[in-house]
Parts: sequence; C-alpha cells; structure tokens
Amino acid sequence: MLPVDLQCEAWPEFEDNYLWVLSNSRAQAMIVDPGDAQIVLQKMQQGLKPVAIFITHHHQDHIGGLAELAKHCKAPVYAPEDIRIPLATHRVADGQQIFIPEFDLHFRVIATPGHTLSHVAYYGAGHLFCGDTLFSLGCGRLFEGTAEQMLHSLDVISSLPTKTRICCSHEYTLANARFALAAEPDNTERDEFVRQVREKRAQNQSSLPSRLDTELACNPFLRSDQTRLWSHWSQKSGLVIQNRLQAFTALRAWKDNFRL
Repeated sequence: MLPVDLQCEAWPEFEDNYLWVLSNSRAQAMIVDPGDAQIVLQKMQQGLKPVAIFITHHHQDHIGGLAELAKHCKAPVYAPEDIRIPLATHRVADGQQIFIPEFDLHFRVIATPGHTLSHVAYYGAGHLFCGDTLFSLGCGRLFEGTAEQMLHSLDVISSLPTKTRICCSHEYTLANARFALAAEPDNTERDEFVRQVREKRAQNQSSLPSRLDTELACNPFLRSDQTRLWSHWSQKSGLVIQNRLQAFTALRAWKDNFRL
C-alpha cells in the first residue's frame, strides 16, 4: 500500500476520463495519462510539482495534454515504444522497473496489449495504473489487439496481489454494471458492490479505485473460468464456447453489441 506521505487521486477530465495523480506532502506529483493539461497546469500554479509522467497508451484522451504540459515542466515522460506517442523521454517495456526517487518507490511496467498493441500498465505501492485495459466491472474494447492478447493481459493483472488498487481511466462502472448483471444474473457480491457504487456516484464521488479482489468476484471479464456461465454467454453471443478463450471472446463480442 501507499506510504503514509503519499495520496492517490483521480482528477476528472472530459466526459468520463480520469487523470491519476500520486503526490506527497511536498506537492511532488506523478501524473498518469494527461489527456488535458489544464487541470495540471492550474494545480502547478498552486504549487504542484510534477516529477514524472506515465503514459499507458497512445489514444488522444490519454496523451492530448502532453505537449502543453511539456512546455511548463521538465518531468520525465515514460511511455511504451510507439511512434504515436510523442515527447516520451523514456521508452518502457514489459518487466522494466521505474524508480521515482521523490517517492522512494519502484513501479513495474506490465505489457497489456489488447485495447491497443503497445498498451502498458504500471504497478507499484499496491496500485495498478491500467489505462483502458481493465475497468471496474469491464475491460477495454479490442481496437488493435486480439481476444487472446487481452485475456492474457487480464490474466497477468489477475495474478497481482488481491488487495491491489485498480486505477483505471474511465468512470464506466455503473454502465458496465448493466452488462455484468446480464452476464451473471445471480452474483450477490456484485450486487452489493454496485449498490455501494450507486451511493458514491449519487454524491458525485468517483467509483475508483476499485480493488482486484472485488473485480475477481464481480467483473465478468475476469470470470471466463466460470463454466456454469458458458451456455448463457454462447446463447447471447451466438458463438461456440469450449474453453476460456472462447468464453472471453464470446463475452467481449456480446458486450460490443450490448443494448438493454
């Protein structure tokens, strides 16, 4: 978990994005996926000092603020090897350790292809900054990668300590809950989790971060091993299911066309 001197916050951007900020009592901050520079620049005027910028993937709502931010701070920019992500000072790869001296913390880079081919996540201090790979009660669309790649990425995430805080980049939890209910109608632990999320959202609070143990119990995309659900998913997707990969593929295909 986080040292007592650090706090992790989700700052809203655009319609439903979150920019994640890890900061200490000296206002030094690690910024994750600045789609828009304005909120960071405003906080910098109040004393915030970015010491590192982490990028998970190339989509504009995750990197759109980089150029403007780079004009005002010299923080190193860590990003995957992808020419679509400009201004990176450090290119990262799976298994690499990034040390942030201001926090005395290491973050491990985890390759998570699926949503995009070069997508990465960053794991450290019990927190996973996973961009658009894993959402609370959902996962990212397969814009570039395959279902097999995404399932492997989610399996790697699932192997992390169960108390890991899941810091994903969109407030999709309640929307995902509607599909999770359709995918697994009789999950009482999920129902209680959704009740708590509804209370938070009614008070304009973020539903995030979630926790990995919650997602393992409630998120259908992490439950492709639940063979009792396969016939249901096969019927809804029209696809044959004989193994976990086919189950995940069917679930993702159903979600892509899901309507209440």
